Amino acid sequence: MAAEGARNVTSETTADGAPPRSAMALLVVTGVSGGGRSTVARALENVGFYVVDNLPQALMVEMAELAYAAGGSTRHTAMVLDVRSMAFSTDMTGAIRQLQARGFQPKVIFVDAADDTLVRRFESVRRAHPLQGTGRLLDGITTERAMLAEARELADVLIDTTHLNPNQLRARVEEMFGADEARALQVTVLSFGFKYGIPQDADFVVDARFLPNPYWVPELRELTGQRPEVSRYVLTQRGAGTFIETYARMVNATASGFAREGKRYVTVAVGCTGGKHRSVALAEELATRLQQVGLVAHTQHRDLGRE
Repeated sequence: MAAEGARNVTSETTADGAPPRSAMALLVVTGVSGGGRSTVARALENVGFYVVDNLPQALMVEMAELAYAAGGSTRHTAMVLDVRSMAFSTDMTGAIRQLQARGFQPKVIFVDAADDTLVRRFESVRRAHPLQGTGRLLDGITTERAMLAEARELADVLIDTTHLNPNQLRARVEEMFGADEARALQVTVLSFGFKYGIPQDADFVVDARFLPNPYWVPELRELTGQRPEVSRYVLTQRGAGTFIETYARMVNATASGFAREGKRYVTVAVGCTGGKHRSVALAEELATRLQQVGLVAHTQHRDLGRE
């Protein structure tokens, strides 16, 4: 019945000249308190989305229909939900299915961060967690994670903000959703340092520590992998070329499969010890190779500047 309803809606909208509901860019943004939902909302506004913040979950279908009927810029709409919206309804799966039955194709974005990071963020602004009550911060975080477990499972895009500052998070969201080609598979090649932890949102994690470290070359130590001298040193090492070619082929080979499965965002995390030299140079080169074969790819350097 749901599928039949969706077909009817699509047919009606096509008949009167309006685009189908499936063509509407509809995002559902949720995640843990302190994870960065507000930053994501502002970034989406920057790239032209109509953002509805703190929307009660029970009103998702009505809001989507209003945005669709209004047309114009509201056909790019983001609905931002937090745990407080679940006071009205906790059935996010049901709400998503209702939207799909109406012909919409919503994408769920879940913003997350490690517990210790969330604690530091709340303490830095001297604010209690909304579910903390008379307990500790961690009590509120644990309760919220349990309430949001279903929403996290539904997520099309998981953004881990543990090691991202607000500007980095904003840039990432704008790159994901700020252009028409955001509908195609987009590859983020993310450099990082193993000593700062593996990115939780990585689809592939590759290790560049088998290459000689420019840190031990005095004239390269203070430079980064974005500098030509460092890049040349890294890329001319034995095995570097094979490394790049192998992973470029792997990502390219899986791209069509990801697209068929409805996945639109892939993160390839390239790590070295500190995320300053080898991983940065290899990430830049890998992104270039992926662009050359027609993929939409860009780089981010999570830990650059931390040393």
